[in-house]
Amino acid sequence: MGTDAHRQAAAELVVTVGIVTVSDSRTPETDTNGTYLREQIAGAGAEVSGYALVRDEPDEVRAAVDGLVSGARVVVVNGGTGVSKRDTTYDALAGMLEKTLPGFGELFRMLSWEQVGAAAMLSRATAGTYRGAVVISIPGSPKAVALAWEKLIGPELRHLAWEVGR
Repeated sequence: MGTDAHRQAAAELVVTVGIVTVSDSRTPETDTNGTYLREQIAGAGAEVSGYALVRDEPDEVRAAVDGLVSGARVVVVNGGTGVSKRDTTYDALAGMLEKTLPGFGELFRMLSWEQVGAAAMLSRATAGTYRGAVVISIPGSPKAVALAWEKLIGPELRHLAWEVGR
């Protein structure tokens, strides 16, 4: 069964998506990434199954993802993927992921190169599976969130959800 057949099989799937924003400064009212993702998820005919905004603390990131995976086929985590001392999302998730999808980070950085040049290498964007869901971790800049959604997550959302569920 090829990719086109997989996409066709996934076409009628109701996809549930959890959103986690990792930020030490945003609030639910100022979380433009959360708002953007909600709009995109609805526009894709999927459902937001939950939302969390947490500080960039590994325990909080892990707890948020843990709390959302039971109701979601896909969890999108935005923020905390850089290399500063406060960027701990990658580290928090790395030990949780059961299967990694290295291609996600590779493609994200390749696409980011076109926007930010060599600074793309500073991103530790990643994806993988955890307890029956695909967990995708992306940078927290609004441009990075839009890039990840428009070029990678949105076009493959149903296919990702279908694959992790079979």
